[in-house]
Amino acid sequence: MRIAINANPNKPLALELARRAITKFGDRAELVLSSETSKSLGLALPHAPVEALSADVLIALGGDGTFLSTLQRSSIPLFPVNTGTVGFLAEVDGDQLDAFDAALERLLSGRYFVEERMKIASQVGGVNLPDATNEVVIHTSQVAKMRQFEIGVDGRPVGRLRADGVIVATPTGSTSYSLAAMGPVVDPALELIVVTALAPFQASHRAVLLDPARTVSVRLLAPGKEGVVVVDGQHESKLPGSEALVAYRSPRRASFLRFGSGFFQRLQGKRILPWGEDVPESEGRGRANLSTPP
Repeated sequence: MRIAINANPNKPLALELARRAITKFGDRAELVLSSETSKSLGLALPHAPVEALSADVLIALGGDGTFLSTLQRSSIPLFPVNTGTVGFLAEVDGDQLDAFDAALERLLSGRYFVEERMKIASQVGGVNLPDATNEVVIHTSQVAKMRQFEIGVDGRPVGRLRADGVIVATPTGSTSYSLAAMGPVVDPALELIVVTALAPFQASHRAVLLDPARTVSVRLLAPGKEGVVVVDGQHESKLPGSEALVAYRSPRRASFLRFGSGFFQRLQGKRILPWGEDVPESEGRGRANLSTPP
């Protein structure tokens, strides 16, 4: 088994866990490091830029920013380990060493499944931007300056709104920036496009869910005014006043290594679901099959 490791060089715990993983794998796996990780650790192991890594599994050690950046640069199935603050996309928390060690053993024995999630592709002026696992955000180039945006679906304008920006999100991204803008929580097993206004002038502007086969366009109506496009908080580019951001379902997928179906479990304790208090873990297990149809 060939395993790649990409650790955030700015997080000491990420580098510590990378060393721990290398030691535990020993000669039981063929290891390759990202160039950034190799430089930070100073180890004599094969290495390459993230874009050029070739492996069966890519262990990413960091926070959600690390995971999203890695997914933009590589299509290898990702095993995300949280060493940041939120780590909502993570499968394992790095500060739980026993769980981390057990996860490494499961990787070696192949006791996992690959979960695929929808990405959004986008372009400006015919130039492709990196795929988004979470969202593409279009906002004004001036802080706290509201502008008028035109939204189009399948090449035809369908509406206009005044706002700070517009978020075009995947189901995965529905619990990220879109959620902060009062967008809905969407099960990531679904495939659809979430369009959410960012700080709209009128409170009545609500998020819209679109069939993933649709193409969404967003453009600034103010002549001569530029906007900014940000993909997953990682990649930023300008949106000229004469151009539109065009977004659609990507033919490429975000692949995660998982040990179980834990989306709603990851939501618990984060006060994201609108259903009031969390269910105690033991009680939730005891009632798991009560609503299962015969």
